[in-house]
Amino acid sequence: MIYADWHEILASRLAWRRAGQRLVFTNGCFDLLHPGHIATLEQARSLGDLLLVAINTDASVQGGKGPERPIISQAERAEVLAALECVDHVTYFDEPTPLALIAALLPDVLVKGADWGPGEVVGEAEVLAAGGRVERAPITPGYSTTAMIARAREENC
Repeated sequence: MIYADWHEILASRLAWRRAGQRLVFTNGCFDLLHPGHIATLEQARSLGDLLLVAINTDASVQGGKGPERPIISQAERAEVLAALECVDHVTYFDEPTPLALIAALLPDVLVKGADWGPGEVVGEAEVLAAGGRVERAPITPGYSTTAMIARAREENC
């Protein structure tokens, strides 16, 4: 399992490409890992030979979701994801989106949830232009990290 700055993964990407291995990429906060995340990650892994999961750094999560997030630190989120059999590599990105990472790696398959419509997936244009494809994983009903946090707060009030 690799937890590395994504720039370090670029050299590996070239080796994977030469070996004919299809790289699947997905990203997110993965703050409180739940069955919806697992379903998406397992489906993503089934679409290629290697699954790279890019997670937002703590600062990036705070920028997008507010000062009370993340609940789980980036190191702990990476460790949990890396322990999953379906995940081959984990990296971080500090920007609001992983566009630079996606544009540099040009994964063969880019996976996001089905709640992202056509043209809304960051990196979609770059991956398609390079001959890759974009897949939208079905959303598992009833699971949302934001909703889980809200329920926990209500129960503790």
